[in-house]
Amino acid sequence: MRDLEGILGDAVAAGDAPYLVAMVADRQRVLWSGSAGEAAPGRAAATDTVFRIYSMTKAVGSLAAMLLVERGQLGLDQPVDEVLPQFAELKVLDGFDGEEPVLRPPKTRATIRHLATHTSGLVYEYWNADLAAYLERTGRPSVISGRAAGLAYPLAFDPGTRWGYGIGIDWLGRVVEAVDGRRIDKFCQDEIFAPLGMTDTGFEAGEGDAGRLAAGMSRGRDGTHAPFGMTPPSEPEFYGMGHALFSTAPDYLKFLQLFLNGGKHAGGRLIGPESFEVMATNQIGDLRVTPMVSAMPRLSADVDLFPGAQKTHTFGFVRLEEDVPGMRAAGSLGWAGIFNTHYWIDPATGIAAVLMTQALPFADPRFMDVFQRFERAVYGRFGNTS
Repeated sequence: MRDLEGILGDAVAAGDAPYLVAMVADRQRVLWSGSAGEAAPGRAAATDTVFRIYSMTKAVGSLAAMLLVERGQLGLDQPVDEVLPQFAELKVLDGFDGEEPVLRPPKTRATIRHLATHTSGLVYEYWNADLAAYLERTGRPSVISGRAAGLAYPLAFDPGTRWGYGIGIDWLGRVVEAVDGRRIDKFCQDEIFAPLGMTDTGFEAGEGDAGRLAAGMSRGRDGTHAPFGMTPPSEPEFYGMGHALFSTAPDYLKFLQLFLNGGKHAGGRLIGPESFEVMATNQIGDLRVTPMVSAMPRLSADVDLFPGAQKTHTFGFVRLEEDVPGMRAAGSLGWAGIFNTHYWIDPATGIAAVLMTQALPFADPRFMDVFQRFERAVYGRFGNTS
């Protein structure tokens, strides 16, 4: 089996990724870290490289909401429109009559749990052609724009009836702001980043980070990577908890270790056992996480992690419901960011890891092959550390 260092180096040399940073931890310490390639011209990728982590932000937003649930300020099954009345204005998109969208009232009310588990009906245009067409025909901005109008997506289905990956946690961040009174960046700094010692994580790429920010890349038709500018907007109208964070591999690993340790960290406990259980177990009942078919191939390939394996969703993570031989165990949690920053948390074996680059398309098959080799090598080297 190729060692971890060799896997990263070989992947960059083969053009499977432009550069890579990876880290592995158990419940108490970092087990291994490595990097390969240049994160920007003339600057080697390293553990202090700053990444746009995009949808790795979602787990942070879910934790923020769970803190309010634990304090009795928010209910898991509380309707969203009780906190944010404007949510009641959202309609279900039932296709088009010629060029005109066909919209109807939803048959069910979306709840806080629906937002966190991607069962609210809010989906991304990247994997839904009807929604992409709706945004184009109406001139509505994408949620990534940072404009408040970008939250006004129609629903793709009635809340609670399906799983569909989307912008629910951007709305969840707005719920946290409305209930707590602090802006979400201030809330996360006070309640999550400071307690966990995540000093390199924030909503703006500050001046001190400019020399460490990784370059964005995209694979062209010739198979090679070329520069591609895509960065969350600075000082937006709202910080989207679906996508807005910048972080480093060591910082995000601290966040992952919180969940390896059942909600505890070196300074104490951040969430209680009951809250941890909600964030670590299936919260969508008989529904299942389903493959995501790309509507924008330049931004994302089709996404089907561990094809054929049963996957559910917790209050914050995709959860694997069965063992994958030689890889993560049943009960593992994970997800990723669209620029191919990936992570997993395996409470059964006590292992968490990140593998990070900044390259499109998301779930690029060549990158995903590297990710699989990396994960197998992690378990081959460290096995069961719990």
